[in-house]
Amino acid sequence: MARVYDLLMQDAPYEQWVKFTKLMLQQYHSEGQRILDVGCGTGEITHRLHQEGFQMTGIDLSSDMLTVAQQKNPQAAIEWIQQDMTTLEGLSAYDCVISYCDVVNYLTDDQKVQQAFHSIYQSLAQGGVFLFDVHSIDHIRNDLSGATFAEVRDDLSFIWFCDPGELENSLVHDLTFFVGNDGKYHRFDEIHEQRGYDHTVLNAWLTQSGFKVQGVFSDFRETPSTDGERWLFVCTKE
Repeated sequence: MARVYDLLMQDAPYEQWVKFTKLMLQQYHSEGQRILDVGCGTGEITHRLHQEGFQMTGIDLSSDMLTVAQQKNPQAAIEWIQQDMTTLEGLSAYDCVISYCDVVNYLTDDQKVQQAFHSIYQSLAQGGVFLFDVHSIDHIRNDLSGATFAEVRDDLSFIWFCDPGELENSLVHDLTFFVGNDGKYHRFDEIHEQRGYDHTVLNAWLTQSGFKVQGVFSDFRETPSTDGERWLFVCTKE
């Protein structure tokens, strides 16, 4: 997946994530400089925030993703670490933790989500800010579950079946890629699983971990709401 991730994500709202992060830091931690990017993938947001002057650390479970991220700018003073977000180790006193692009949805077990929230809480300094997003339940049910996506390009083609999973509000992403190389196409397949959680449930788990939920925002709007496709949570360590 790391080989084609950036091609698939060309239209992702990276600048909106960066803008949202800066806006929330200005509001809740104006002196914050150290940011931990959990589930950083190929580092697009990490690099952008580094260019804005923040001290960045990128965490991902995939070593392939981290290799791509580091290769984008080997001279950048960014620390790249392979770790599981549910058991973060050796990381503390960060001003902000971010986890964007529905990373939390990849945790398909209630306990794993709660472990991740607790682990992230421990990685923050007092007064630190935790920002993350998830698919809204309506988006999962009405737009994703049962959908099929396909695209044909010169260097990449894919078919993406988005099937309902066994658990409530869960998804099984069945992806087939054809990647061009020297006039030939190489096929590979991947299965990804995600699960959606109601915002009230996430609020409760965050509170249990010690966070104060300052607001839930939909689709980068600047006023709280839960009627969009993407919920963005703003939490502080009190």
